This record gives sequence, structure tokens and C-alpha cells, in this order.
Amino acid sequence: MTNQQVRIPKIILGMSGGVDSSVCAYLLQKQGYEVIGLFVQNWDRDLNNDILGKTNNASCDFTKDFNDAKQVADKLGIKIYTTGFISLYWNKVFKYMIQEYRQGLTPNPDVLCNKFIKFDEFIKYAKKHFGCDQIAMGHYANIKKTNNKYFLERSLCEDKDQTYFLCWLNQKQLSHTIFPLGNINKTRVRQIAKTQGFLNWNKKDSTGICFIGERKFKPFLQNYIKPKIGKIIDIVTKQCVGQHEGIAYFTLGQNKGLSLSGQKKRYYVCGKDVKHNVIYVCDQSQRKRFLTSTQCTITKFNWISGISQNKNVLVRFRHRQKLIRAQFKIVNNQMILSYTPTLAITPGQFAVLYQNKRCLGGGVIVKIL
Repeated sequence: MTNQQVRIPKIILGMSGGVDSSVCAYLLQKQGYEVIGLFVQNWDRDLNNDILGKTNNASCDFTKDFNDAKQVADKLGIKIYTTGFISLYWNKVFKYMIQEYRQGLTPNPDVLCNKFIKFDEFIKYAKKHFGCDQIAMGHYANIKKTNNKYFLERSLCEDKDQTYFLCWLNQKQLSHTIFPLGNINKTRVRQIAKTQGFLNWNKKDSTGICFIGERKFKPFLQNYIKPKIGKIIDIVTKQCVGQHEGIAYFTLGQNKGLSLSGQKKRYYVCGKDVKHNVIYVCDQSQRKRFLTSTQCTITKFNWISGISQNKNVLVRFRHRQKLIRAQFKIVNNQMILSYTPTLAITPGQFAVLYQNKRCLGGGVIVKIL
């Protein structure tokens, strides 16, 4: 085969304007791929009534982010395009988030964003409009293929590992995806960006909700969930110690924003009664008693590469949380997970299972036992 007959693989890279996706573009190009950037906007403040809760942090300033991405694309000599899935993001991710909060739960929209937008709508768009071989994202994670099966594994950079948010991906999605940063730490990423002259080499990492950015949590939710005054009750004394503006604005284990400054005790949210609009709190001395659990029920569990035959696993209940030893069993299509005593496990959040470096998958916590 002559050189003219060799087809260069085409990669569509999700470019956000951040340093991670920028370095991905450089690495992929260096590896010989034809790289095309695709900048996606999935949130419109005006259209989505995003009025309250703005911060001074210019996180998710789409014009600035696109200009940052374009600067990198121009420097590398690659094309960059824009698109958006604003209505799809609203229907598939944001509506779910609001519905969960209304029920007193604490959802994780980033998991759904990855499942339904970044690795579904993005892939379909890239295949349809560019005929690409694969897509790439700047996530800190690894994909390994063994015996025609794809496995999701933790990043070399443990502090930045994002497999927790990728726990609902499936075999098809993994087969279309490359994670160029899986074996690089963040310090090295910034060094590469600086050496290549990328103006965003020291840009602050994005924070907050996927594609929305950082917001003041309670005011932001008040755009979509109206305040509803209710009692805050000490779970031990049964005395009312204050008022709250809405159960949706609080999560288990929270001790800030309770407006209980007149109290001598430091209180933590330890329970919610959605029906009667009551938040229960306990003081520091009772925290372990009312917020520690050793079992939970999980539903909608996604096994990335098939059900594990080994019931001994590691679990992570929050991103960057320390991995905890656990065991699982399946009962009536739900998972019962037993683990070492842990504080503030929260219904609505995801429990993500691991064995060594491998991410087995994740599901939604529905009940603390």
C-alpha cells in the first residue's frame, strides 16, 4: 500500500476552551490523527431563566471559552466547529435534576450529562456530520479493550480521575471514545500547554454543574423551585430550632446555610420529611449516630462490562471520595450494598463500584438501610 492509500483516522475532539481538551488536541495531532474540534453549548441563561445565583467566577462564559478553544485550534492548524444541544440537555439532564431535588433527593447531573449528551448526542452528531472514526474527550480516565470487551479504568492522575462521572457509559459508547489524558497528570498537562504557547495553560478548571458552571446553589435552584417555608427540628429534643426555605436546597450532612446562627450548637442535616416539609438536624455530638450508615439500596445500576462475579468491591459515593471496601448482592433487580461505616450517604447520589483500577459501573442510591 502506498502512502497515498493510507487513510489517516479522523477524530472529533470535544474542545471546551479548557487546558485539558486543548492538550488533547496537541497529543492526538502528534500521534498522527486528523483532529477536528467541536465546541458545544448546552446552556442558554436567557432561554433557561438562569437569573438568580450568578457568581463572580466567569465559569462557562461561552464566548470566552470558544475564543480560548479557537486560539488553540488556530495555533495547531486544525478546524473547529460549533454546535449545541440546549433543548436536549434540558430534557435529558436538567429536568431530571430538578425533579430529583423537588423530591428531597441529591442528584448528580454530570453522570447523566456524560451518558446522554457528551457520549451520545455528541457521538451521533460527530458521526453524522464529520464521518469520524472516533471521538475524544479531555476526561481523566482510561479505556482498555480485552477479548472484544471494553473496560473503563481509573486515571493515572488519581486526584483528577473522572470515572465516577462516567459510570453510566456502555460498551458502544466506550468503543467510539478516546481519552488522551488517561496516563498524564494535571501538572504535566499544564506544562505541555505552556510549552506549546496555549494562552489557557493556567486557566482555572471548570467547576459546578456540567455545562452550566459555578452558581450559588440555593438562589440558582430558586429559579426553578419556589421557596416553601418549613420547620427545622432537632431530631433528639424534637424542638423546632429554626425555619428553612425549602427541602430541595439542603442535603444530608450539610451544616452551612441553615441560618441557625442564634443556636449554641453546630447542627447538621440528618433527615428530611418531604411530605410534611420538615428538615431534621442533629448536633456535632450526635452526628455519627444519625448520619452513619453501613448499607444502602441502589437502583438503575449500569454494569459497564458485565456483572462482576466477585462480590467484594470498592465503592465511591462522591467524586474524589476515598474508596471504601464493600460487598454487594442483587435482590429483586436492586443492589444491596454493605460497606464500612460511612457518614452522610445521600439518596439520589450515585454509588460507583470498582475492583482495583477498573470501574465496574454505578447506580442511584434510593434508600439508606
